[in-house]
Amino acid sequence: MPMSNLAIATLGVPRIGLRRELKSALESHWAGRTDAAELLATAARLRAESWRRQQALGITHIPSNDFSLYDHVLDLSVMVGAIPAVYGWHGGPVPLSTYFAMARGTQGRPAGDPAGDHGTGPGCDCGGDHAVTDGVPAQEMTKWFDTNYHFMVPEVEPGQRFQLAGTKPVDEFLEARALGIHTRPVLLGPVTWLLLAKSRQPGFRPLTLLEDLLPVYAEVLRRLRAAGADWVQMDEPCLVLDLDGAARTALRRAYAVLASAAPGLKLLVASYFGPLGDNLDTALSLPVAGLHLDLDLVRGAGQLDAVLAGLRPDACLSLGVIDGRNVWRADLPALLDRIAPAVRRLGTERLMLAPSCSLLHVPMDSDAEVQLDPELRSWLAFAAQKMTELAVLGRALTEGSDAVAADLAAAAKAVHGRRTSPRIHNPAVAARLEAVTADMARRIPYAERRWLQAQRLHLPVFPTTSIGSFPQTDAVRKARADHAKGRLSAVEYETFLRQETGAAIRWQEEIGIDVLVHGEFERNDMVQYFGEQLEGYVFTRHGWVQSYGSRCVRPPIIVGDVSRPRPMTVGWAGYAQSLTERPVKGMLTGPVTMLHWSFVRDDLPRATVCRQIALALRDEVTDLEAAGIAIIQIDEPALREGLPLRRADGPAYLNWAVESFRLAACGVGPATQIHTHMCYSEFNDIIAAIGALDADVISIETSRSKMELLDAFADYRYPNEIGPGVYDIHSPRVPTVAEMVDLLVRAGKNLSPDQIWVNPDCGLKTRRWEEVRPALANMVSAARTLRSQA
Repeated sequence: MPMSNLAIATLGVPRIGLRRELKSALESHWAGRTDAAELLATAARLRAESWRRQQALGITHIPSNDFSLYDHVLDLSVMVGAIPAVYGWHGGPVPLSTYFAMARGTQGRPAGDPAGDHGTGPGCDCGGDHAVTDGVPAQEMTKWFDTNYHFMVPEVEPGQRFQLAGTKPVDEFLEARALGIHTRPVLLGPVTWLLLAKSRQPGFRPLTLLEDLLPVYAEVLRRLRAAGADWVQMDEPCLVLDLDGAARTALRRAYAVLASAAPGLKLLVASYFGPLGDNLDTALSLPVAGLHLDLDLVRGAGQLDAVLAGLRPDACLSLGVIDGRNVWRADLPALLDRIAPAVRRLGTERLMLAPSCSLLHVPMDSDAEVQLDPELRSWLAFAAQKMTELAVLGRALTEGSDAVAADLAAAAKAVHGRRTSPRIHNPAVAARLEAVTADMARRIPYAERRWLQAQRLHLPVFPTTSIGSFPQTDAVRKARADHAKGRLSAVEYETFLRQETGAAIRWQEEIGIDVLVHGEFERNDMVQYFGEQLEGYVFTRHGWVQSYGSRCVRPPIIVGDVSRPRPMTVGWAGYAQSLTERPVKGMLTGPVTMLHWSFVRDDLPRATVCRQIALALRDEVTDLEAAGIAIIQIDEPALREGLPLRRADGPAYLNWAVESFRLAACGVGPATQIHTHMCYSEFNDIIAAIGALDADVISIETSRSKMELLDAFADYRYPNEIGPGVYDIHSPRVPTVAEMVDLLVRAGKNLSPDQIWVNPDCGLKTRRWEEVRPALANMVSAARTLRSQA
């Protein structure tokens, strides 16, 4: 007999709009072309469209406050008044300029404005995408758990005073209600927020601030209840981490307070990104009205029986049944079978169906990908399709109609078609993997390589370089678009790219950079560019995903076995090297990053897919060496990102990740220098694995953390060379020579001078030449200052 009252929920949805309207609105505002009112109007329109879309697709628990102008963690920091004094806020409503100052750095005096007429401080309302020579840096940024989304790290201090500095959750709930849509507000939970926070006070544990923080949360809940909310979703993804007793006690204390803060308001504590493991008892003990769990249906294997056995009789269970982090269509009949125990135990009154996590991590709508052939498109489910899948599952449990049966059959057919399609298997790739030996992932000892490389390269102490890309100007983007649309011939496009590359080489020589890059003007994205030239990848046109703020990426989709049919970068690296006597780096994206920054096929182990990519890149590395390229950089910014959230699962991942990097890198001779690059991650817990990569030089992001990340390298006594970033490329600020010298002096406390390279934090693709030119010139001056003191 069909059942009723089954809730269908989303935990959050993409924020950027179907056509990346948020990106355009933000960048227009930052550039001073639009005011705050226009930006906020665009944001309101995007929220309204999102709520209506979810309602039309059958979602009954629609989230609000999942939207953000930059980052939801930053939103929470602002809401509770955790705004460091450096940003000049002294209470009251938080100006939008202060919010963006925390995200991007404050806007000071523009380069070339010695009079300083522009002014300084967070009150600047020009939009701020001009080059500046002073001001306040942005807050630290790092990866959100094991995703490629970046969040702004909260900063707190002993005695931190919290206050309700903003009412965004209430405002957006009322905004939806005015449209006739009843939503479930979302708040990042207090324990997760505190565990993500940092303090500049050594040894201080932010979790000790919980009692001071809870009254602010309680006030927000009371206001939401008064506004008419009946459910509030409290995100506590810390529940999938290795928690100590203090953190578990904090969770129990937090929800003992918050569950009774607003009588009549039901709290749903949401955990995601993995299984609860030994935190299961803690989660089940929380006195809340419901739990959302990423169960054995997606990433949290083996929990459903234990959860059903321990769930309080008055609590609801939200099942994360649809994968919120990958793009493959779900096998709906199989899911119904796996849901069956929960349905039998709880009925539908106490059951909710939802994605495993927020749909922030997938694109908006696969129906927009009309360029893909119908078979391939039938395999995909983006955010809109995932919501439809949830609705179909709900109807299957409550209706049992012929239409639902047809939907279930279509889903099963698509899944079977992908698993059996000949387009995903290449016997030659499998054979090559079988032939891999341990020697293919080894080089001679670093000390011997270093001497040979020094004889070949003749670099000074504190050698300078940049990470790879230079600004993708309007002219570069226009030329790429014109070429793609046939308005610019292949010959004309190549001529243009050669001119840009030549100009970049000459300018680097003029300012005195030691190891040059060709600028990557021919590249659209550090993963897409390679994936487009590899077998096994497919690409979307509209599959954008937010990385942070206005930065969106379009991850490729790995559908089949990966191989390299022809060289990918050798021509451009060779051309750039022909223009100069100085070494030019060959630039590649590493296999682990190519894996993590793609939507990966789920019919093979991720380790196997990574090794396939590594062998393809190995061919490119050896071809670059044969073309005379003496330095090859294989970037792995996603190495830490892919680390499992539980320590016990880390060694197995790091073993195959390190092996994959070495498989890609170790085909060259000892005189060829291998670099790698990593950014915006915590490295302390993987420092031994970074050493095991055995790259000759590693460049890392350190400017926002003030070289804090180098503590790990000092404790580990990293033997190879390191380029600690001295220029925060995610801010329009131009750091001074003195700032860079100070950072390098700090680095020298943990590293010897002959270990240190001088470089920015990351590639410069997203910055403007007006910022890059003075910043890199200052960087060269800083290196020369250090050389004079060595």
